[in-house]
Amino acid sequence: MITVAGEALIDLVLDHDGCVGAQPGGGPFNTARTIGRLGLAPAFLGRLSSDRFGRLLRASLDQDGVTLSVPEPVDAPTTLAVVEVDTEGAAHYGFYLAGTASEDLEFSQLTAALPDEVTALHAGSLALTMEPVAASVERLITDALRPDTLVMVDPNCRPQAISDHPAYRARLTRILRRTDIVKVSREDLAYLYPDVPAQVAAARLLDLGPHLILMTDGPRPARALLPGQQVTVEVPPVDVVDTIGAGDAFGGGFLSWWTRSELTRRDLHRIGEVREALLAAAEVAALTCTRVGAEPPWLAEVEERPGWRSRLAGDGRSAL
Repeated sequence: MITVAGEALIDLVLDHDGCVGAQPGGGPFNTARTIGRLGLAPAFLGRLSSDRFGRLLRASLDQDGVTLSVPEPVDAPTTLAVVEVDTEGAAHYGFYLAGTASEDLEFSQLTAALPDEVTALHAGSLALTMEPVAASVERLITDALRPDTLVMVDPNCRPQAISDHPAYRARLTRILRRTDIVKVSREDLAYLYPDVPAQVAAARLLDLGPHLILMTDGPRPARALLPGQQVTVEVPPVDVVDTIGAGDAFGGGFLSWWTRSELTRRDLHRIGEVREALLAAAEVAALTCTRVGAEPPWLAEVEERPGWRSRLAGDGRSAL
C-alpha cells in the first residue's frame, strides 16, 4: 500500500475576473488523489478539520478511493492557500497555516495511524514547514519505517511559508538521507541552491543519499538523475488552463506506475523502467494542466497513452 503523509487544504483560487473559487488541494492531498484515481488504493496520513471545508476534503478522498488514516477531525480550521493564476496559467500562492488542522499531528499519532502493510511512503510540501507535523514526519521517515519501505519526497518549496531557510534545509537534508526518490521542480532547486544551475543543484541532492532525482521544468523536458546516469523525456503539449497540482500529479503518477509495475526501491537503478515511469508521470501532469484546479486524470484517461499502454496491458488492466 502507498501511504501519503502531509497536509490537505483548500485552494482559494482568484481568477482573472477577480472571482474566488474554493478547490480541494495541498500537495500530499493531491498526490494521494492522483494515486487513487490511477486505480490503486492509497492511504492519506493527514489531519482534517471538522469544519465544512474539512468535510469537503474528506468527501473528495472518499470519491477518489483514498483511505483516511487519521479519521478523527479536529476543531481547528482547515488550512488555506490563496492562489492567483497569471495569464500563462502559472499559480502563485499565499498561505494561512498557523493554528490550522494540518499542523496538528504528533509523531505518536502518525505511527499509530501508519498502515501495517505500507510498501511506499510519499511526503513533503507544507508538512515539512509546520509544527508539530514537520518534526513528526521527519521522525517517521528517519526512524519508524521498515528498511524495505520506498520513500519518495517532494519538497514543493513554498518560500512564503518558510521562516527559517537554514533550518528548513537542515531538516530536508536529514530526511533525504533516508529518501529513495526526490521529486523537485526547477523552482525548488533555485530555492534550495540559489545561484546554482539546476543540473548542479539536482546532483547535489543526489549526493545526499537518494537513489533517484526527478526534475520537472514546466513544459520543458522532465529529467531523471541516477548516479552516473540521466534520462530525459518530452512533456506532452497541452492547452494549459492552470498548473495547480501538476507537480503533485507528476509525483503520484510516477509512484503509481512504479508500484503497479511491482517495482521496489531495489529497482531504482533500472534506467529503462525509470524512463517509462518518467514518461507516464509527465502524461499525468500534462492532463492535470488542462483543467481548473488540482484535478488529476483517472486511469481511463491515461490507459491508451504511450507511457501507460504497455504497462497496463502487461498487468491485464488495459480494458479498464
